[in-house]
Amino acid sequence: MFKNLMISLLVFAGIFTFTFPAQAEGAEETYTVQKGDSLYSIASNYGISTHQLKAVNDKSSYMIYPGEQLQMPVLPEEWEKDLLARLVEAEAKGESYAGKVGVATVVLNRVESDKFPDSIYGVIYDGIQFSPVLNGTIEQPASQESKQAVEEAVAYQGYDRESLFFYNPSKASSSYLSSKEVTTVIGDHVFLR
Repeated sequence: MFKNLMISLLVFAGIFTFTFPAQAEGAEETYTVQKGDSLYSIASNYGISTHQLKAVNDKSSYMIYPGEQLQMPVLPEEWEKDLLARLVEAEAKGESYAGKVGVATVVLNRVESDKFPDSIYGVIYDGIQFSPVLNGTIEQPASQESKQAVEEAVAYQGYDRESLFFYNPSKASSSYLSSKEVTTVIGDHVFLR
């Protein structure tokens, strides 16, 4: 009886694991440069521009070398874009379009950072990071503007100032955030790294 119960639980756990999207999707990815590669060919294979590939890797020239590790931008699945757009909608409702792009950019930067989880889902649901997760407003649909802000943030990864945090000082205070370097201020949000 106990053996059958354990087998049933293992089968159920296996089905549960493979039924839902993996949290590692959208994870940071690297590419090892091969002989004959160019930034153009690598970027083309990933469906991104050479300018974006250079920006993500802080390159000022087009020179690459076999064996070099290039960081690739986060290329989210549609469900991840929807999740991110809903977070942007809830976090930056009433903010400018640029502010919405900034919020989406922070999440993408966190995915690329070794200080945070390696997926959009993981970053958004990482503890008590975002109040819309805690209060349920992340479940509300995103506006077209929030969806477009996510698309722009994805397309321009690497061009920002490496912001990893944002907050509205008129609504929240944090001694932790006040010790961080301010990268920009957009509307009511202060962005920091």
